[in-house]
Amino acid sequence: MDATASPASQAYIQQEARYGARNYAPVPVVVDRAKDCLVWDVEGKEYIDMMSAYSSVSHGHLHPRIVAAAHRQLEKVAVMSRAYYGTTLGPLLEKLSELTGFERALPMNTGAEAVETAIKCARRWGHRVKGIPDGQQRILVARGNFHGRTSTIIGFSSEPEYRAGFGPFDGGFQHFDYGDMDSVKRAASEHTCAVLIEPIQGEAGIVVPPPGFFAQLRAWCTEHDILLIDDEVQAGLGRTGKWFAFEHEGIRPDALILGKALGAGLLPVSAFCADERVMRVFVPNSHGSTFGGNALAAAVALEGLRVLQEEGLVEHCAEKGDYLFRRLREVQAEVQPLIRDVRGRGLWIGVDVEPSCATARELVERLAAGGVLSKETHDTVIRFAPPLTISFELMDRAVDIFHRVALEKYRELGLGRRGVSSNGVKAVV
Repeated sequence: MDATASPASQAYIQQEARYGARNYAPVPVVVDRAKDCLVWDVEGKEYIDMMSAYSSVSHGHLHPRIVAAAHRQLEKVAVMSRAYYGTTLGPLLEKLSELTGFERALPMNTGAEAVETAIKCARRWGHRVKGIPDGQQRILVARGNFHGRTSTIIGFSSEPEYRAGFGPFDGGFQHFDYGDMDSVKRAASEHTCAVLIEPIQGEAGIVVPPPGFFAQLRAWCTEHDILLIDDEVQAGLGRTGKWFAFEHEGIRPDALILGKALGAGLLPVSAFCADERVMRVFVPNSHGSTFGGNALAAAVALEGLRVLQEEGLVEHCAEKGDYLFRRLREVQAEVQPLIRDVRGRGLWIGVDVEPSCATARELVERLAAGGVLSKETHDTVIRFAPPLTISFELMDRAVDIFHRVALEKYRELGLGRRGVSSNGVKAVV
């Protein structure tokens, strides 16, 4: 329990701590309500949301068009399962095909479910289409990846804490170094059926690949008849300033995984998208999900896609992202070496903190106290990924608060002058 929280907040924090599994360490803010890019806690304090639930709230909290679509559908039918046809799933699948350019889509719930679907598809495709003996199919994955937390997925994580004590794992995955084509080639074998990869590694610290890497990877996969599967659960649907991050290098993967923003901030919705030549491995009874593609989820996702398209949120994201990036770089220049890097694309930016100066978590909690919600990753990186609806005025407010927090820490370290601080960190001012 956080001793600095108010009595009302402490009660909720204590309740979660008493009855919940301890698999999260939340920032000590108890959210009561939210609207667009603003959040209020149980005491009524206002915060700027610079996290957007890991891109799940790209449309802003409770977008009125999306909420209205959910209300309309709730008055008709919510869940019937895929045992029957419905009036909302077909239109969603058609819209996904229109926007992604893929011929078919398979709806699921969480992003991890969609990744599992992709793995099953790749393995069956490798066996039935490419002729790899069943059980010997291999999928290439990058070190530093994050594709979800199911037992299959953590089995190929390169993070020890994600794997510790959860084995045995089923294998079938080979690792390569992200952004390194020579490493990709060394990891491959005659049994390689697919490469599963993020266009930007989010959990690893908003790591952007070297220019040209994905173009090379696409050409290599084509040459060797290997599926290129692009996991855009976080990056997709406008987050990077284009509809899909693969567009930045002018390539097209063989399959695309979407999630988070597809649920438009209301529901878990994901999808695995591919052309018929890949998707045909699925036949009745080969794969399914009771809630995947339910009527309510489909209605919400469809309206969410329409909002992104009709309100120009994707196009505006590139301009806003450039502005936020410049502002954060200005802060970095003023407080070096506290901040050692600012990187990202669109409205998905990581601020890399020098670990000898501070932890990202410490700065995240100070940001929350100042009225900005963010989250650390790997103890060294602070995420700045607000809803795509954020205004320039709110971005300025958020960066000004971050500037103040960074300067306070900078001065505590004795870095406000030339020389060396008490902890031995060299000042670059």
